[in-house]
Order: sequence, then C-alpha cells, then structure tokens
Amino acid sequence: MAKGRMRYWKITAEELASYSYDESNLLNWEIKCVREPEDEAIFIGVFMYRKGTAYDYESVKGICYFHNNIDRKELPSITSFLQGKFNGKEMEKGDRIFLKDSKEIYSAKDISDLAKEMESKFNTKAIISLEFEGITAEQLKEAGLPEAKLLPIPT
Repeated sequence: MAKGRMRYWKITAEELASYSYDESNLLNWEIKCVREPEDEAIFIGVFMYRKGTAYDYESVKGICYFHNNIDRKELPSITSFLQGKFNGKEMEKGDRIFLKDSKEIYSAKDISDLAKEMESKFNTKAIISLEFEGITAEQLKEAGLPEAKLLPIPT
C-alpha cells in the first residue's frame, strides 16, 4: 500500500492514549477543546505543526492555540498554563497565540495527557485530530488507529 498523508479525527483523549504510532510520522495534531453548549461555538484549539505554523512571512515552531468566543480575560490563564508546560516566547496574531520555540510533543501519551488537562482545567471536552505523513493506512491500523476515524487526504 502506498504511503501518503492521512488524517484521523474525532478522537477522544482516552482513545488516543491506547495508540502506539511511530511519532516521526506525525505531521501535525490538534486538540479542539469545546465548551457546552456546543451550539455557542466556544472553544480553544491547541495545535502543533512539525514544520512550523505560518506567522506573517515566517514559519514559527512550537505549540500554538486559537480561540473562539473566549473572553479575552481568560487568555492569560490559557497561555500561562501552556507556557508552564512547554515554555516558548508568546506571540499573538489575530485569534492565535504562538509559543515560539516551545517544547514539541508528538507521542500519543503526551497529547492525550494535554487533552485531559485542558478538559479539566478549562471545563471543556477535547476532540483530537492527527495527521500523518509517509506511513500506510495498514501501519496505522496496526498502531491501533481505527479505520472508522480515517480521512484520507487527496494528493
């Protein structure tokens, strides 16, 4: 089977904790932390792109987050929580906060643990997405990732 890019979505923190994929193939991940009621679209999205996230004309490495309908007074506690765990220089652009040069995480355990902490600390429900590159669907299935949550990315 050909190696390509594959995205898995709607993963819970508990499900992710049981996966054992090759971290070198994880291209990016996102934890979308949603507050009830869902129809109010109140959420925090924590993410990391292995190759960096676009910031103006440069690519910034490290953990980032975006926010939607979150009171601005709450942002310092979110930033402080993430900086306390991963360090990084705070940079803001629109609704995104970058922690430039923060510690990078790619393991299922680390991402799962972060999602659980975000749920507890910020009263949210976490939904996780993972995108892999250079690995087959069969290899990911062997790592415990369910086919039902696979979204192949057209090349």
